[in-house]
Amino acid sequence: MRKPRRALFSTAGAAFTAVLGLVVSLAGPTTGTAEAAPTGIRVSGGRVVEADGSDFVMRGVNHAHAWYPDRTGSLADIAAEGANTVRVVLSSGDRWTRTSAAEVSSVIGRCKAAKVICVLEVHDTTGYGEDGAATSLDRAADYWIGVRSALEGQEDYVVVNIGNEPFGNTGYSAWTGATKAAIGKLRGAGIDHALMVDAPNWGQDWSGTMRNNAASVLASDPDRNTIFSIHMYGVYDTAAEVRDYLHAFTDNGLPIVVGEFGDRHSDGNPDEDAIMATARTLGVGYIGWSWSGNGSGVEYLDMVNGFDANSLTGWGNRILNGSDGIAATSRTARVYGGGGGTGGGTAPNGYPYCVGGGSSDPDGDGWGWENNRSCVVRGSAADR
Repeated sequence: MRKPRRALFSTAGAAFTAVLGLVVSLAGPTTGTAEAAPTGIRVSGGRVVEADGSDFVMRGVNHAHAWYPDRTGSLADIAAEGANTVRVVLSSGDRWTRTSAAEVSSVIGRCKAAKVICVLEVHDTTGYGEDGAATSLDRAADYWIGVRSALEGQEDYVVVNIGNEPFGNTGYSAWTGATKAAIGKLRGAGIDHALMVDAPNWGQDWSGTMRNNAASVLASDPDRNTIFSIHMYGVYDTAAEVRDYLHAFTDNGLPIVVGEFGDRHSDGNPDEDAIMATARTLGVGYIGWSWSGNGSGVEYLDMVNGFDANSLTGWGNRILNGSDGIAATSRTARVYGGGGGTGGGTAPNGYPYCVGGGSSDPDGDGWGWENNRSCVVRGSAADR
């Protein structure tokens, strides 16, 4: 999380770049389309799914582990509020104290004990190109390779978010090449997890760089197992901007998650209601920033006061208990025995999407049966 430069897309510009994204997507992932082996969390049909093919829709909270390594109890506290995902801040050692392989293993163990999916991210890349203290995605990839021993065998429980907000507002045109190179380096080293990649421009992609190049980035992954993450702060202060951006991905069969957002920020007032409602409608994941420990004037982004789970802030109560919030829309991952999926979303033909994904459709025709009515499996022949 970092304040970006203020910039907005026009409606016409958003529509134009969405069309470009469609053209690229048709030429991208459909070339050599062998998808990842059915192991662990993965991308299938533009959706994030578990090993059994059922949808996994992230409903989570960010936790600043690298800066507060003694607050490991927060993982269980976040889970107790209903979250099915925790995005955990780690450090490669380039800017803050390195999170060791043993520490990564411990964090994963605590996530599993709390029955949440761990999205692990390297924060040292934040604002690369603009912030002189930030490090590159290539260095972040080296870190993941260095802690590979902690990641092995955890594909069902862990998503590797290569680097947080990897470019600022300077040199961000290099995002596409740097992201492809980092993905290739990790796959070459045998890291088979679902990968998550953050947008440039301090995560907010006001330039459309990630949106316009997402299809080619996904196609560059030999496993076709890359999830895109947009951070929504002041750039996304209207419902139209939120909807346009997320639809540019979902309409083109590209996996997208809102990896960070808040209810207000120094660069503008994000429309958190639209973010959460649109995510529910589209069956898209979201992960709010952040549990506790914010400083430097953005303390208002704390969900609880002083890491006290019994002291919710206004923002914490909104995202956890409000309309389209975590308590209302989160489903525990099936790998932990939960129902998976999400309660929201309607197919273009007017029928609800199946919460259980493909597991609700034993004959494979795209139609399932849940809650005493027909439902549609996302990405199937019936999803039109």
